[in-house]
Amino acid sequence: MGALGALRKGLEEAERKAYDSLARYKFIMFGYHAAQWVQLADIWRQETGERLPNPFRSLVLKAREVKRHGH
Repeated sequence: MGALGALRKGLEEAERKAYDSLARYKFIMFGYHAAQWVQLADIWRQETGERLPNPFRSLVLKAREVKRHGH
């Protein structure tokens, strides 16, 4: 496996661990793994020029909606 393959695997693992943590109410660990995904995605963009879609975007948008309008 080359460097990009390892990087892709790291992205997939960080996403899986983030969602797993969130599903188990482990909010600090969710933040850790989500931030890890963001950092790896930035490295991916630097290496390939491709910007990956953030898998946590829908969660962020929902949080913004709740913040604006309440539950």
